[in-house]
Amino acid sequence: MIRNVFLHLRIPFSVFLLPVYLFALSQTPTPNLLLTWWSLVIIHLLLYPASNAYNSYYDKDEGSIGLLEVPPPVSAELLYTAWLLDILAIFLALWAGMGLPFVMYLLIYGTISKAYSHPSVRLKKYPLLSWFIVGLFQGALTYLATVQVIGQVPVADLLQGRHLVPALICTSNLWAVYPLTQVYQHEEDARRGDLTFSRMVGIPGTFRNAALFFSLSFAGFLYYFLTYGSANSLIILVLCMGPVLAYFGYWWRVVLKNQKEANFRHTMRMNIFAGIGLNLFFGLLCLYPF
Repeated sequence: MIRNVFLHLRIPFSVFLLPVYLFALSQTPTPNLLLTWWSLVIIHLLLYPASNAYNSYYDKDEGSIGLLEVPPPVSAELLYTAWLLDILAIFLALWAGMGLPFVMYLLIYGTISKAYSHPSVRLKKYPLLSWFIVGLFQGALTYLATVQVIGQVPVADLLQGRHLVPALICTSNLWAVYPLTQVYQHEEDARRGDLTFSRMVGIPGTFRNAALFFSLSFAGFLYYFLTYGSANSLIILVLCMGPVLAYFGYWWRVVLKNQKEANFRHTMRMNIFAGIGLNLFFGLLCLYPF
């Protein structure tokens, strides 16, 4: 039972969401090191795994889900663990003196993640709404919450372009990637009656959507670094993300020939390539501001 609960936390999956945090860290000139550490732990080892566990408990997937090709059975202990991690995240944020805005972020994110999966609301079954909310909360809201807490930025200042533009870039990336993570789950989602965004637009539409928002993300990076940073950052971005875009193009091409190639293995490879590329890029920006 303990092993099954741990697997459903899908803690390694947090690595794929780490670029949002690293982007925020790289754009914070003088981060508070203690708050940086605590926010990293709370978001990636508590908040995200709690959301994964809650989602797994109510979905009860039998087919492949993120990083679990054969998910184990779920039990009530998984639901208790999800609640425990959420409560622990809020307790640690209060104990570490991370401030009311960050605590509110944890409460809002936790509430939305529960509404996403719980059968009484189940945002997941509303394709456009779930796609919009996941991109907004895992992207822009998490970016802004991270910048606010590690840089102790006044909440009103988060509305400045230097904060809003990268926040929207994060959301655009997630609006591209999130439907790709659903592309192999059409049968499973249909069995549960969930009309996800990927099911709604179909497999070809999922790839076109990704291409569109990847393009918007690059345009956002172009504007942001030329306005607030350095053109050298764009060179590093192209070097880090070139292999990711190349794999996306290859995958799209093989899917056009055979839609069965829109499967779990290709999706995980895409996630791994994107995770490595973005984490490398933002990690380099944290270490060497170009």
